[in-house]
Amino acid sequence: MKPNSDIIAPIDKLAQAEEYILSKVRNVPDTAVVLGSGLGYFANQLTPNVILNNRDIPHFPQPGVVGHEGKMIFGSIKNANLIAIQGRSHYYEGKTFSEITFYVQLLSRLGVKKLVLTNAAGGMNPALKPGDLVLLKDYINFTQLEVFPAGQIPKQPFSESLATIAKSVATELKVNLTEGVYCWTTGPSYETHAEVQIIRDLGADVVGMSTVPELLVGAYLDLHILGISLVTNLAAGIGATPLTHAEVRAVADEIKEPYSEFMSALMHKIITNEA
Repeated sequence: MKPNSDIIAPIDKLAQAEEYILSKVRNVPDTAVVLGSGLGYFANQLTPNVILNNRDIPHFPQPGVVGHEGKMIFGSIKNANLIAIQGRSHYYEGKTFSEITFYVQLLSRLGVKKLVLTNAAGGMNPALKPGDLVLLKDYINFTQLEVFPAGQIPKQPFSESLATIAKSVATELKVNLTEGVYCWTTGPSYETHAEVQIIRDLGADVVGMSTVPELLVGAYLDLHILGISLVTNLAAGIGATPLTHAEVRAVADEIKEPYSEFMSALMHKIITNEA
């Protein structure tokens, strides 16, 4: 059984994007990180070699959400080379799954083997608070949209070896990294009180509007994937005040320095380890 045609991007479009990038970049790293809402600060910690604007890459979908800049950065951390994707597209922007996951398919064609997906998420677990980091161990597709037919992806798409590295880095830096389950909703509206209760009953620790489509396509393409959520708020319906995207970005901004320190150490260790 083949994947749905609206999930896999046309080969000719991927080839044109690949050709453009290879005309600008001599050596493509085998490790990439995707920076979620408000988390672009990490990119400032990189030593850039080549910075490409998404709009210049043929057929590369443009993010339309504040906090997603739309850049592909080829750089390094302590001489360890990587790619940083600044800005992603979301289903609620009217994008198809092939557009949402275009960059994942492109990275695979370029030879990337290890992919770190980060996101800003709402905390469902009462033990979590804004600023906490959650290592994703599983996911819930609350949307019930078919990103891939059953049986096309591993039962556990997250890499155990990369998770082990993340735990060791958290221990070294004394960072509280909690394992948890991510629940994907389409957005753009936040969850109601009733939806929050249902999602909590299903066993989710964090909830957000991205990551799962990229995770599933990446797993299908045999990428080693790590997922990390930054808890930027209590899930809508739990907090006392209405939730806004500005609040999400504000919390991300407050924690940007310790978060970036952790991510820098994590990415360096992932790149330099055979995982």
